[in-house]
Amino acid sequence: MSSNFYIEVECQQKNFNGQSICGDVFMSRKIKEEGRTVLVLSDGLGSGVKANVLGTLTASMILNYMKVNKDIRKAAEVIMKTLPVCSKRKASYSTFTIVEIECDGETRIIRYDNPECLILRGLESFIPDCEELSLTGDRNEGKVLYSYRFMAQKEDRIVFCSDGVTNSGMGSTRLPFGWGLDNLDAYVKGLIRRQPFISARQLGASVVDRACANYGNKPKDDTSCGVLYFREPRNLLICTGPPYEKSKDAQLAKQVVEFVGKKVVCGGTTAGIISREIQAPIDVELTITDSELPPISHINGIDLVTEGILTLGKVYRLLKNYKQNSSLRQGPADLLVRVLLESDKIFIINGTKINIAHQDPNLPMELEIRRTVVKNIVALLEEKFLKEVDLSYI
Repeated sequence: MSSNFYIEVECQQKNFNGQSICGDVFMSRKIKEEGRTVLVLSDGLGSGVKANVLGTLTASMILNYMKVNKDIRKAAEVIMKTLPVCSKRKASYSTFTIVEIECDGETRIIRYDNPECLILRGLESFIPDCEELSLTGDRNEGKVLYSYRFMAQKEDRIVFCSDGVTNSGMGSTRLPFGWGLDNLDAYVKGLIRRQPFISARQLGASVVDRACANYGNKPKDDTSCGVLYFREPRNLLICTGPPYEKSKDAQLAKQVVEFVGKKVVCGGTTAGIISREIQAPIDVELTITDSELPPISHINGIDLVTEGILTLGKVYRLLKNYKQNSSLRQGPADLLVRVLLESDKIFIINGTKINIAHQDPNLPMELEIRRTVVKNIVALLEEKFLKEVDLSYI
């Protein structure tokens, strides 16, 4: 991703009242080797399981096609021609919004039957040129895809949603025709005016909560709001494991001291090295906040100090199972997951000195080689959470 800004991505959702699963489906993928990020919000026909299956089918097809073909318009056309049409409603099985961002900030949006996207440059609306693409063929005759292309700048935001947001409140005395795009635009700008650096997560959640309030807190449709926020990145450095050679200890400490951003140390030996090299004592917490893990410690200038391999193993499990409504506790692994999720660019320095204790086959399975655990965490951060991760060894 461009070094000038980071793209924070978030999608908040609420189910149709009484349904256990959302019929709107949001998927994202970072194609690291090409520096591309692709996002899809698909609104399946109807609600519940059927809508979710249709929305998942649409979003999956789009992501898989765009992984091998960079032409976003072609991808949309192929999907439209591939998806069947409901025999009763004579409508496509799913509507969608596709957003693709290149590493230099060039952004393309394709929209089919979802509400228009709001593109904000600070507090001002930015309206890029729109190209209409009429589809051919008997089944898709009269259907139009809307295509936008522009260069994103720092502090730009893109807000896209399903019609559960814009139609919210429809039929009520106060909003007989629904909330509408104009009211959504005014609401979003009001939030940004009061909180100029509001996160994508907070903004999306506020929009969905307001839409649900328009429904009397009983949504009559699946309600989704996605937000992209181009902003200054939040950096994080994690050091885990001692260097292969003791002569590298001073180099590791120097990298930690000079790093600009939050700093985390995982591992007692690693913490001891940092403490010795920067001449700052280690203070160990006496309170145990997670029965599975040793308590955290404190070193002046370091934001979080935890035990090593056991903590990292639990961090991996928490990240793997993390969902939109997941809640984190106050244990060492939970604290580290929270810092990871709040960060954008994550730098991990993995020491390569082998800890003999971790090779004992009689120890629990979670005591895997540190390098393997770290690689698994990196894969999750990049693929599931779209984080930028730089992994180096010492």
